[in-house]
Amino acid sequence: MMTFKAMASTVLALALGAGVASAQQLDPPIDAQVDANAASADSQVRVEEISTATDSLTADYRLTLKKIESLNIFNRQLTQVIDSQNEELESLQRQIDSVEEVGRSVTPLMLEMIEALDQFVQFDVPFLADERKTRVDGLRVLMRRSDVAEPERYRRILEAYQIENDYGRTIDAHSGTIDKNGEQVPVDFLRVGRIALVYKSRDGQEYGVWDHASKAWQVLDSNDYANWVDEGLRVAKKQSAPQLIRVPLPQPGGAS
Repeated sequence: MMTFKAMASTVLALALGAGVASAQQLDPPIDAQVDANAASADSQVRVEEISTATDSLTADYRLTLKKIESLNIFNRQLTQVIDSQNEELESLQRQIDSVEEVGRSVTPLMLEMIEALDQFVQFDVPFLADERKTRVDGLRVLMRRSDVAEPERYRRILEAYQIENDYGRTIDAHSGTIDKNGEQVPVDFLRVGRIALVYKSRDGQEYGVWDHASKAWQVLDSNDYANWVDEGLRVAKKQSAPQLIRVPLPQPGGAS
């Protein structure tokens, strides 16, 4: 029979052996952690280098944002309206099985949405004015038709809102006219989101930009902007590859 002293020695030896084994098993994770820390340090150095290189670009970008904030407010307003109406739609979807009930609850909301869209179009940058007004008028006609169900009416209204929202993220070229001293002059328009609406006369002798603050056109110095506007028109018409272009913005006092 093993004595108490012998048993204690055996237990101590086993404990020491287990401790050594555990220490040996910890070595690989420690090495992995060291490697991970080194990789993290390298990544941080790269991040700091990139951050330093982009500081000046960030400053320029922030300055540009301040100049166009007054125009972006219209796009933000539209987004808020859509978000609000989508919340209403989720609530109304639960009632879709009852056409009569949906009609009573949705119709006033849809009429309000159409009026809000009409007001937005009237006060927005004046691009594709006839097309956008016709779309709103068509929604009013749709609301009077007895053969169109409430869900279809609502879908068409949301579709119109989505089209307006997309205007803020696209570039477009189209033909139209501007009023010059009571005369309708044909021009080519370049629209860059809702940031800038520019025109070029058909003879290429005059360029202008819409000043939303004064609700009027400002004539641009063709020497400064002709090449940029022409290139923008080619990009919008898909006649040239997408690229960065210089966008003219209206300036206080009529200077651009």
